[in-house]
Amino acid sequence: MSKSIIGFIGVGFMGHGMAKNLLQKGYPLWVKGNRNRAPVDDLVGMGAQEAATARELAQNCDVIHLCLSNSEQVEAVFRGPDGILAGARAGLIVIDTTTADPTSTAVLAEELAQTGGTLVDAPLGRTPKEAEAGTLDAMVGCDDATFDRIRPVLECWAGNITHVGDTGAGHKMKLLMNFISMGYAALYAETTVLGASVGIPPAKLREVIGSSRLTNGFFETFMTYAVDREEVHKFTISNAAKDLRYVNAMADGAGIMTVMASAAKQYFAHVDASGKGQDYVPKITDHVAALNGMDMEEEAKKGRG
Repeated sequence: MSKSIIGFIGVGFMGHGMAKNLLQKGYPLWVKGNRNRAPVDDLVGMGAQEAATARELAQNCDVIHLCLSNSEQVEAVFRGPDGILAGARAGLIVIDTTTADPTSTAVLAEELAQTGGTLVDAPLGRTPKEAEAGTLDAMVGCDDATFDRIRPVLECWAGNITHVGDTGAGHKMKLLMNFISMGYAALYAETTVLGASVGIPPAKLREVIGSSRLTNGFFETFMTYAVDREEVHKFTISNAAKDLRYVNAMADGAGIMTVMASAAKQYFAHVDASGKGQDYVPKITDHVAALNGMDMEEEAKKGRG
């Protein structure tokens, strides 16, 4: 049986590794490039074919992956004269791995269904390192039959696949996950700065918490920057702020009071508005320190090594 033809839009930090693994597992691959040519040229060099538009992908592919930054970008790729909807046909499956607004996802799913296509939401967990290794987490929203059909495709780039529910459930789950992680980031930033201000350097904080039951993978990557100044968590403050806006909108839609979500949103919105949105999330520690007149570069040297 011939393998499905796969399309990919968004071959950045995460998408490049995912697309590479699809190629290496023998799937014919089409990619649509953006301003950064390096990952596109790399994939074309491995055998991928480049498409000029999303419409061309929809006309030639059985399954299209999207790995973009926000719902506005996803909507733009779907709509318009050169969008996915303009080229969609019965049987097309679009797998949106973007961390997106579930309300937007529901509308796009209806629009794609009118062409005979199916929208699957499969947002990602873990980092570009796991994307390159093909061991990402995937939280999948779709019907059972579609999940069974696409599972072999997902297994090319994901090591931990969870069918959360119907379309939209994956994006809701991802927002809950990012609410936790960005809540951690705000908490760790304040804790690190407070510790330094009372004589507990970041290295000692990492040593104590890192060997206790309070540790976790996010703490380890966060503190790798706070102590070692290595940027291994490549997720921007601007994207975090976007995700927390989506979290709060989801809570508003559900009629749920969320004090912590509101506080975390304001935290990241403040740094984003200051022009530092392209910094990676662990650098929020430096911004908290600056507000308190402290230099975390110097604090990080204390007790290190």
